[in-house]
Amino acid sequence: MSEMLTQAGANYGFFFDQELCTGCKACQIACKDKHDLPIGVNWRRVVEYSGGTWTAQGNALTQNVFTYYTSIACNHCEDAICMQVCPTTAMSRREDGTVYVDSSKCVGCRYCEWACAYGAPQFNAAQGHMSKCDLCYDYRSTGQDPACVAACPSRALGWGPIDELRSEHGTNDAVAPLPDPSITKPRLVIHPHKDAQPWTSTAGSIANPKEI
Repeated sequence: MSEMLTQAGANYGFFFDQELCTGCKACQIACKDKHDLPIGVNWRRVVEYSGGTWTAQGNALTQNVFTYYTSIACNHCEDAICMQVCPTTAMSRREDGTVYVDSSKCVGCRYCEWACAYGAPQFNAAQGHMSKCDLCYDYRSTGQDPACVAACPSRALGWGPIDELRSEHGTNDAVAPLPDPSITKPRLVIHPHKDAQPWTSTAGSIANPKEI
């Protein structure tokens, strides 16, 4: 996808292959390094979701234990609630469909952070305003992949016009522990892990809450 330039009206989004993700966090580290993010601010996070039980049957034990990872950042949602609640219009959308923070307008009120179901906007105390993934607009403008995509050693991450991603990979965007996608209509496509649970499931829990 590195040959793709930022195009007006493309409505870019992310593709994530959950089957390929090993939870190495290379995407998270690459994002943090590229944007020089301070401690506590992570535009991309890798969530570990685990669950299942062991059952005794006579002298034998059977299990349905599962663990899988979800790499998540801003999904540049079609109904971006961060834009709806922003009192200064600092949360803005480019012609290519990606959502970014106009730092000249942001007052750091954090309404967007509280409203976002994915926790994408995050307050940068050193700068005094909100910050978030903009799908590496500067890299894309020069024909490069976003930092997270380029860093993934298992090629679990991809990006592109969301219509093309959905045509190629399907429309699944509702895997636990992600929220109800109808809230914001994320521009995200997930190829689910074989043990992936639906977003409504309570069969598991987040195993690394302090990291995310």
